[in-house]
Amino acid sequence: MNPVTAETVSEHDVVAIGCGPFNLGLAALASRVEGLDLVVLEAQPGLSWHPGLMFDEALLQLSFLADLVSLIDPTHPLSFLAYLGEKDRLYPFYIRERFHPTRREYEDYLRWAVTKLPSVRFSHRVESMDWDAGRQRFVLQVRRAEGERVTMLARDVVIGIGTEPSLPRALASLPEGRVVHTGHYLHRQRDVEAARRVTVVGSGQSGAEVALDLLQRNLAGGAAVSWLTRTVSFAPLDYTKLTLEMTTPAYVRYFHALPQPTKDRLVAEQWRHYKGISTETLEQLHDVLYRRELEQGLSPVELRSSVAVEDASVSPAGDVVLQCRHLDTGETFEHTTALVVAATGYKQRSPGFLKPMERRLRWDDQGRYRVRLDYSVELAPEVQGRVFVTHADLHSHGVAAPDLGISAFRNATILNTLLGREVFRLPRRTAFSSFGVPEHSGDAARPADRAPVPHAYPAMPGEPPRPVGPRLSEAS
Repeated sequence: MNPVTAETVSEHDVVAIGCGPFNLGLAALASRVEGLDLVVLEAQPGLSWHPGLMFDEALLQLSFLADLVSLIDPTHPLSFLAYLGEKDRLYPFYIRERFHPTRREYEDYLRWAVTKLPSVRFSHRVESMDWDAGRQRFVLQVRRAEGERVTMLARDVVIGIGTEPSLPRALASLPEGRVVHTGHYLHRQRDVEAARRVTVVGSGQSGAEVALDLLQRNLAGGAAVSWLTRTVSFAPLDYTKLTLEMTTPAYVRYFHALPQPTKDRLVAEQWRHYKGISTETLEQLHDVLYRRELEQGLSPVELRSSVAVEDASVSPAGDVVLQCRHLDTGETFEHTTALVVAATGYKQRSPGFLKPMERRLRWDDQGRYRVRLDYSVELAPEVQGRVFVTHADLHSHGVAAPDLGISAFRNATILNTLLGREVFRLPRRTAFSSFGVPEHSGDAARPADRAPVPHAYPAMPGEPPRPVGPRLSEAS
């Protein structure tokens, strides 16, 4: 490793990479921990949350309590209610009686929180990260907006770089002007408006919101619309109350202890919890379709489920031709359109800055992080620091991973582990359901969710003990 001069180096207890809601929540909770030097680095010049899907009236699918801090620290000054109070909007929000904020409002809340957190540093792109055994620190090479390179040393690192749009192989060969991912939909309005037929491939909430926008345009005389999904129906999110208990810490602890093949099967089976469509959006879609019945001369609309797109090409006439298979009958057919909107989900980012660390990280047989219950990644024995991940734990912690409602718990768990003590009291009772077989104590069964919750976790079998404790500057 190249030597660095003192002028180019800053040292911190924790460096968090990426500033989405999850790491922003980490910074918010950490702001109340005296003596903890934590910084959050974000490559972009400012906070932007799903701008390609920021429809004016789109709602957050969760209660305002799923903010940065409230489910762990309800009196925190960076809660959503504190935001409403400072903006003098508490009474309008109360009278509105809709406790799901709009996405625009939630983004405004996040930006408000950023202004209160000097630990957040935008236009700081991490270019590489490695472990320096001599310093006993992670070394991060960082480029600022003005091109200046700096070196940051960290005892521990939290990676929260989020996901990126995913195109399946069947659509990946289409030229850029013929396919747009839902995550970029509002940025590609010129292409959408120029197309005489737009086809949405895939469903989920983002696909449904795009389909709703296209249907409203169609009702106003716009392009023909097709909506194809491989699911057996345009299925609603399963947000029934007892199903929602799968997003609680109780289920996370149960899920993490399962064998990995069982976890992978459950995540696939539970897709309706995080890939379905909100009931409200489905009702809006049906309302628009119903209103079309009274109009004449509109461009055609079709909705078709149980359809898999297996290949795509561009015809000599410039049309997109999709090769489709109907999954119920096995029959194949061609579908012709001008533009494809891919509602095909997201995948974990593959951070280039981790390349120097690859041999020190432990991966499962599918190339995913091996993540402990406390959200730290298994590392080579010589690495004394810890790497934690946020929103890269679907395979290890279950369907709660992308849910904003688990974020404060995850961040509190990480901070408690970093500090070696329960700075934040973790909730003990979070579900009425009990998961797994009963745990017997004497003659009585004890629900798993009422078991004591450790604030720090032991080493994995066969590993040396992990370092536990604050390891902060003032404690040295």
